[in-house]
Amino acid sequence: MTQKVNRKVVISGMLGNGLEWYDYALYGILAPIFSHLFFPPAGPDDDGTAGLIKAYLAFAVGFVFRPLGAVIFGRIGDRYGRKKALVTSMIMMAVATGCLGLLPTYAMIGVGAPILLVLIRILQGISLGGAFSGSMSYVVEHAPPTRRAQIGSVTMLSLVIGFLLGSIVANITSSLLGQAAFESWGWRLPFFVGVGIGFVGHYIRHHGEESPSFTEAKESGGLSDRPVRDAFLKYPLKMFQGFNFYLCVTIPFYLLAIYMISYTSKYLGMANADALRINSIAMVAMFLPMWWAGKLADRVGRKPVMMGAIAAIVLLAYPCFMLMQGGSFMEIAVAQATLAFAVGCYMAPIPALLVELYPTRIRYTGMSLSYNFCAIIGGLTPTLSVWLINRTEDPSAILYLLVAAGLASLLALITYKDRYREPLA
Repeated sequence: MTQKVNRKVVISGMLGNGLEWYDYALYGILAPIFSHLFFPPAGPDDDGTAGLIKAYLAFAVGFVFRPLGAVIFGRIGDRYGRKKALVTSMIMMAVATGCLGLLPTYAMIGVGAPILLVLIRILQGISLGGAFSGSMSYVVEHAPPTRRAQIGSVTMLSLVIGFLLGSIVANITSSLLGQAAFESWGWRLPFFVGVGIGFVGHYIRHHGEESPSFTEAKESGGLSDRPVRDAFLKYPLKMFQGFNFYLCVTIPFYLLAIYMISYTSKYLGMANADALRINSIAMVAMFLPMWWAGKLADRVGRKPVMMGAIAAIVLLAYPCFMLMQGGSFMEIAVAQATLAFAVGCYMAPIPALLVELYPTRIRYTGMSLSYNFCAIIGGLTPTLSVWLINRTEDPSAILYLLVAAGLASLLALITYKDRYREPLA
């Protein structure tokens, strides 16, 4: 494998993955606006909390259907190739995102609006259910053995960049149009930008190269005829480990990238535009350490880097939360950025770790299923956060989610034998 081919694979995988996450993230970023456009107040005493919970539940619906995408695209990826699965999922995401930008609101068609919204979220969930794991497999399987974590970290980096791009585009559009026009019709514009993902899929289809690990397994007859069954029956421990490894990604990520926008507005008194700016700062802080954390994980192993990151997340959670209560833009931004930096360090080695966990014959399916079942919890994180705070009447209750995720992933890492020096099976 030449360095030129490696760069082409990394760039195409990063662009496609980043744009898919941009499309997927926009709904979560704009959930406070969607809450009153598609879910009107339940009564005169409703302060908007019920609509926000419904909007976040619609966000979570996409995650519930991601395992179905894992089954569909996992089978395609493990039987017919990583590239074919990636391209198909990208086109599906582009179509769903374009439809979201054209969607009529509750004021226009009544109850049909939230129903259509949920259906589109289901399509997005199915699409991403096969796309992200496929992107990790596609990129890491092309990487040189001594750089799998560093090269694989670009898939996580592009995930964060996708969210960051969504936040920036929403913020710029809101600033240019004004808040009233943005909430009335301008929110549609960022979704039309995301339709460009279809062109990236077209490029990969015509110029991308198939994974060498998949090609070798196909030629040797080593592919599984029933990858879903084999993943659960032959590799149950790996499926359980993969699920738990990802808990300390999905819960902290969606807490910071999605819920903190409405939390910062509602409980810390920031204007929505300032909350979006703080969110953008946190996303920058999250991707800054990824390339270097991946490089370190190639030198010393995945476990030391990820365990250190978990310790930082758990130990910094409460001090950062208390700093946010100061209420100033700088204090809130520093607190969220600090936590995001630690989360970024944990995320970087994850693609390589998951690729090394599963054998090639069921890798796409195994990764997709364990990751997407775990991601359901991430999708529910904003809803759980609202529920916990309302239930306990304590805004600090969201810290329980961070600590629980860290401990679960730590226990899984303790039972895992690091395979960073071994060839892919």
